[in-house]
Amino acid sequence: MDLSKLNLFSASSSPWQQPIVSKADATQAGTAGQKARSSEATAQASEETDTSASSETAGPTRPDGTPLAPEEIQHLEQLKQTDREVRQHEMAHQTAGGPYTGGASYEYEVGPDGKRYAVAGEVPIDYGPVPGDPTATIEKMQTVIAAALAPAEPSSKDLQVAAQARQYLLEAKLEAALEQSKMNTARRAGETTTGEVTTTPDGQAA
Repeated sequence: MDLSKLNLFSASSSPWQQPIVSKADATQAGTAGQKARSSEATAQASEETDTSASSETAGPTRPDGTPLAPEEIQHLEQLKQTDREVRQHEMAHQTAGGPYTGGASYEYEVGPDGKRYAVAGEVPIDYGPVPGDPTATIEKMQTVIAAALAPAEPSSKDLQVAAQARQYLLEAKLEAALEQSKMNTARRAGETTTGEVTTTPDGQAA
C-alpha cells in the first residue's frame, strides 16, 4: 500500500471542544448515520454483484476484445484440451527418462483468443548403448523403455524407440552373460591349477 496517498489526520495546536447536542438531535443524527451507512453498503453489494455477474457472463474474446462466435469457442476448447494432453505426454517422458531425456520442444497454434497452444511436442532421449559396459547398458535400456512407454497413449515414434531399446537390452544381456561365463571359466581354471601337485621321479612331492 502506498502510504503517501493516504489522507492522514494531523494534530492541531488549537483546543477542540465537542459540540453539545440534545438527546433528540443525537438520536436523529445516529439514525440518519445508520441509514446512510446502510444505503452505502447496499449500493456496494449491488455493484459487486453486477461486476461478478458481468465477469461470469462474459465469455472468451478475441485480441480486440470482441466476443468469440460459438464455433470459435468450441475450437478454443479443443486447443486447450490438446495443449494439456501434449504437455502431459512430454512430461511423462521427462519424468521417467531422468538423465537420458532433454527439454521438451513444442509446436504451437494460435487460438482465436490470440494465445498460443501446444499441438505437438517431442522430448529428445539418448537410447544408445553404453560402449564396453553391458551392465550399464542394461540399466540404461530399462530406463529408456520405461520413458518411451510412460505416456498413457505412446506414439508410433515412442513405440519405435522402445523396440530399439529392447534390442539393445537383449544384446547387452547376452554380452554380460558371455563375460560372466568367461570369468567363471577362468576362475575354475585358476582353482584347478592351484590344486595340482607335481611329483619328482622318486615319488616325492615337489
